[in-house]
Amino acid sequence: MNAPARNIARGPRPALPGTQPLAAPDVEAMIRVDHAGEFGALRIYEGQLAVLSRTHSGSAGVQAIRHMAAQEQEHFDAFDRMIKDRGVRPTALEPLWRVAGFALGAASALMGEKAAMACTVAVEDVIDEHYSRQIERLGNSEPELKSAIQDFHADECAHRDAAIERGAQDAAGYPLLSAAIRMSCRVAIALSERI
Repeated sequence: MNAPARNIARGPRPALPGTQPLAAPDVEAMIRVDHAGEFGALRIYEGQLAVLSRTHSGSAGVQAIRHMAAQEQEHFDAFDRMIKDRGVRPTALEPLWRVAGFALGAASALMGEKAAMACTVAVEDVIDEHYSRQIERLGNSEPELKSAIQDFHADECAHRDAAIERGAQDAAGYPLLSAAIRMSCRVAIALSERI
């Protein structure tokens, strides 16, 4: 004899990621943190170029960093327009990222060109994860923002690949250096989304 079926009350099924528009505060947090991240990347490359331009001015590595910095400027400019057009509050931590980014770039460059490239790999690994999560969360909402993030994500992955080709993983102390930079980037992302 079969037991009688129970009447189980079920709530609405959760929506699949990206099928419902994100709330305005979520979108604002994305734009704020991406704006801050691109600003930080510019400062890292400025710090690296300040050191390496004096010691390796004509090297292919310095040319690669200049190219990466130019792309980061394009990314920053796009997010800066979004900040202004949408009235999003930028991170209050910009003065900290101004100093910390430049210091990280200069310190990695003082360790040598391969260490500067190791810094790029570590940063871009975190940005790859970060942008991938944002693209998934956006789903079908915010097509302009999603398209920009997808384009910039491709550039960031190309930066990582170029840095690996230039010997990043051969830098002295690579595992420790990479782990420390990745952790710092994750903390910076978490803070910039909120503050």
